[in-house]
Amino acid sequence: MQLLSTPPPDRHTPLEDAQGLIVGAVMVALAVLMLRAGDLVTGQIAGLALVVSYPTAWPFGAVFFVLNLPFYGLAIRQLGWRFTIKTFAAVALMSALVEALALAVPLGAVPAPVAAVLFGVLAGSGLLTLFRHGATLGGVGIVALWLQDRGTMKAGQVQLIFDLGVFALALALFPWPVVLWSLVGAAILNTIITVNHRRDRYIARS
Repeated sequence: MQLLSTPPPDRHTPLEDAQGLIVGAVMVALAVLMLRAGDLVTGQIAGLALVVSYPTAWPFGAVFFVLNLPFYGLAIRQLGWRFTIKTFAAVALMSALVEALALAVPLGAVPAPVAAVLFGVLAGSGLLTLFRHGATLGGVGIVALWLQDRGTMKAGQVQLIFDLGVFALALALFPWPVVLWSLVGAAILNTIITVNHRRDRYIARS
């Protein structure tokens, strides 16, 4: 009898996936509140949504939801309906939570360094939770997971490259200290994902 060198991957149950999507969405929504409290921005589609929402006063949740819509076609073709449906649910939930939590948990001004670190930790952990339950928050995350699954590039590296472009745009709109501390938060976020999101270490599947 031949013994397996590694155990076969276990699947998450629907209930486990549901709690994973909720926990991940709540953590990222809190992270966005930290950005607002510190008057910071971030990368990825969330960063673009913040850049749009600050000067226009449009709700972040609505802008974020709309900007993600074009990416669902890629998600369906490359990652399947299961992933796409869970990602759509996570995006919708996080978009709603940001606006709801802003009313339920009003935050005063938070120093930029503190906001940057808390954002990076909360958002990185929240996205990692979503990744491990077969979802993301759309946009660049869809492209990042697809490239990582193909073995082309790690998800955190893909997101960091896109973030650099967003921050280059932010430099034209915000003072450089704002962009600098925002970049620190994004670096913490992407470091958490790069170090922890590895298929060879985490075997549970959704």
